[in-house]
Amino acid sequence: MTQSNPFENLQEQLDDAGEYLDVRDDVLRRLKHPERVLETTLSVEMDDGTIETFTAFRSQFNGDRGPYKGGIRYHPGVTRDEVKALSGWMVYKTAVVDIPYGGGKGGIVIDPSDYSEDELERITRAFAKELRPLIGEDKDVPAPDVNTGQREMNWIKDTYEKLENTTAPGVITGKALENGGSEGRVEATGRSTMFAAREVFDYLDRDIEGASVAVQGYGNAGSIAAYLIEDLGANVVAVSDSSGAIYNEDGLDARDVKEYKAESGSVTGYDGATEEMTNEDLLTLDVDLLVPAALENAIDGDLAHDVDADVVVEAANGPLTPDADDVLTERGITVVPDILANAGGVTVSYFEWVQNRQRFQWTEQRVNEELEAVITDAFDAMTDAFEDTGAPNLRTAAYVVAVQRVVDAYEGSGSWP
Repeated sequence: MTQSNPFENLQEQLDDAGEYLDVRDDVLRRLKHPERVLETTLSVEMDDGTIETFTAFRSQFNGDRGPYKGGIRYHPGVTRDEVKALSGWMVYKTAVVDIPYGGGKGGIVIDPSDYSEDELERITRAFAKELRPLIGEDKDVPAPDVNTGQREMNWIKDTYEKLENTTAPGVITGKALENGGSEGRVEATGRSTMFAAREVFDYLDRDIEGASVAVQGYGNAGSIAAYLIEDLGANVVAVSDSSGAIYNEDGLDARDVKEYKAESGSVTGYDGATEEMTNEDLLTLDVDLLVPAALENAIDGDLAHDVDADVVVEAANGPLTPDADDVLTERGITVVPDILANAGGVTVSYFEWVQNRQRFQWTEQRVNEELEAVITDAFDAMTDAFEDTGAPNLRTAAYVVAVQRVVDAYEGSGSWP
């Protein structure tokens, strides 16, 4: 599979949306580049007393609509362009669901499985120290991403608060409940994916009950999306992780597979599967709904010719290259874009931030109800733009909505050197 530059993909998506917007070329050009990118080298003492260095990034893409917002990932494949692209996607993700944030993203080039918990804590706190001048409740609010979670967010919050000699739970989201986190945050990305799937099937006048579903990537987002879509009456027939994919035409028990993976470390070997296959095989299964929930560029222009799903709902960030988008559009396959489908994470992060600022805790029921309202309203705005502008697909329509909101915020503020 050919590798696609995610930053160039983002810029191409913005150009596509610009064709359906009355926006000046210079303003659109401004929205295609980050405002600033931190690249730093962390020097951290290991358990054996040696010093190891790590490259880390934080991209602040655009703050026209509010504080920068976006996750921090730990992965050996982290690059400057990847972080820039992810921070840009966050700008338009927060705009399409109309929450008052900009977009940011961070990452450390590291395989966390190679390090002890004590080493990871020192690495995380070293990064938090470098981030300290950039982040803050009203400046930049990081969150979890690939290979990070509540533990790392708690460490960053504690480091920031100690260095600043303050209490600022809203400096970071995705924290544990006892550290100021929100009910409903763990399920949020999978839940918004489920809402998006439900809404698009309704929009297409199709019944999701009984629909066959394949989920590529069985981490937090993919596994939760799987069992919540299963709860709608759909039939999850295939799931995968980095070890491979499993399949059962009669359906898998999505929750049971999740428990099996938690115990064994992978989905392969699950007793309820009748067949094992590759991730690529899963992506080309003849199913009603495909949910890519792993990393970006999972489907390129070549593989897109073999995709046999009727509907694709993107739980991952950037799982389709622009070439793949073009192919699926030509083939009449409906794609609900990542900036809407997986926006549950950032939306509930916003709810967490609001609760932190208010020093008031919402119930899980309220969080889920508020999230459903945000996602369904965003879906309606996207489909309205799709019908009104003649955009070729739902992704372009979503960017039309999002870019217009960012442009309105920028132009409404006026220009100041």
